[in-house]
This record gives sequence, structure tokens and C-alpha cells, in this order.
Amino acid sequence: MIKLENVSKEYMTGMPALNNVSLHVRKGEFVFVVGNSGSGKSTLVKLLLKELEPTEGEVIIDNVHLKRLTHRQIPKFRRNIGVVFQDFRLLKDRNVYENIAFAQRVIETPTRYIKRDVPAMLSMVGLAEKYKSFPRQLSGGEQQRVALARALVNKPKILLADEPTGNLDPKNSWEIMKLLEEINQQGTTVLVVTHNREIVNAMKKRVITMRKGVIVSDEKQGGYYDED
Repeated sequence: MIKLENVSKEYMTGMPALNNVSLHVRKGEFVFVVGNSGSGKSTLVKLLLKELEPTEGEVIIDNVHLKRLTHRQIPKFRRNIGVVFQDFRLLKDRNVYENIAFAQRVIETPTRYIKRDVPAMLSMVGLAEKYKSFPRQLSGGEQQRVALARALVNKPKILLADEPTGNLDPKNSWEIMKLLEEINQQGTTVLVVTHNREIVNAMKKRVITMRKGVIVSDEKQGGYYDED
């Protein structure tokens, strides 16, 4: 599903953000990627979204070699990847329903499908009654649920969650992680970048630990290890 083969990425400074990284994530896996700031986690996510190009090596997602994609093919490719960020990135001037529907409108989904899919997503994340609310009227946990529903409404094969609990309290953090686990159990491949040691250690999923641009451990049911 996700393959990095001998991938390196250098920025203009000449310092390697990733250094000869190889990684395989199978279809349907749930994987944590952990590591301190500067370990290469954010660069990894940007490569998977084809926001960056590797300096060396190949990135392959669902048998698509990303370096072969033309600029015009990138939007269609990204439809197969849902993304959730730490800062939610909701449209403040649109209500919950329209925030989720927006993801379908940009790919010109017919209205009849939007009317079917958005309520279904809201029910899944437990916000069916909040469809008319605006982001400012929601708690942080509720905003992240909306962001998650928006990421999933187009039925992506892969979900990338970049610090999805970074702005949430422990209770809401656990609720979001439970949702991610449910989504994974339905067949979506889930990759979570996080600093949350407690969650990583408790969930006993595959854990990839990065340090200074390299993978230093890859444990099938691992924990979050300090760099020292």
C-alpha cells in the first residue's frame, strides 16, 4: 500500500531531512510514526502527499509511482488519501455540514451523493445533531471529529493523521484514537504521526521510530521510546 524505497530528502541547506529510508506499510495496517522534532516525520507526510519530491529513491502508494505523476494527475491521486491535522483546518465561515460537503464539492460529487454521505459521516463521528453549528461553536474535540469526517467522506484508501490529538485534552484524545481504530477496522490504512507517548504505548500497534532522518526502530506492537 505504502512503499518508500531508499528515499532521501535534502532541503536547500544541504542537511538531509530523510536519509536512505525504506518503509513498507501493508493495506489495512495501523501504524504510528514517532520521533522528536527534526526526526523527519513531517517530511515523510509531505512526500506521501506529493507536496515534496524526494532527492533520491522512490515513493509508491497503492502501486502508483509518485515520481511518474504529472501535475494534472496529483489532485486525483490525493483523493485516495484523507488527511487530518493538529490544527483542524476547518472553514470558519461554513457550518459543519458545509465543511464536510466541501471535500465532495471540490471533486464535483453530485448533490444527491453529498446529501447521503455527509449525514452518514456525521453519524459516524457522533455529531449528527451539530450539522448547523459553526467551528467557533464547537469544542476542540468536536472540531477534530468534523475534520476526520471531512477526511473520510470521499472514502480514501489511506488516512494520514498528523498530530491529530496535539490540541486536545486526554479525554478527547482517546475518543479520536478510538475513532481512528474503528476506521482502520473497516479497512482503511491508517498512519498516525504523534508525540503522545501514552496513547502509543497503550494501543499496541506497529510503531516506527524516527531520529535525525532515519528509522531507528520498527516494532510490530511497540511503544514510544525516548531518543536517548
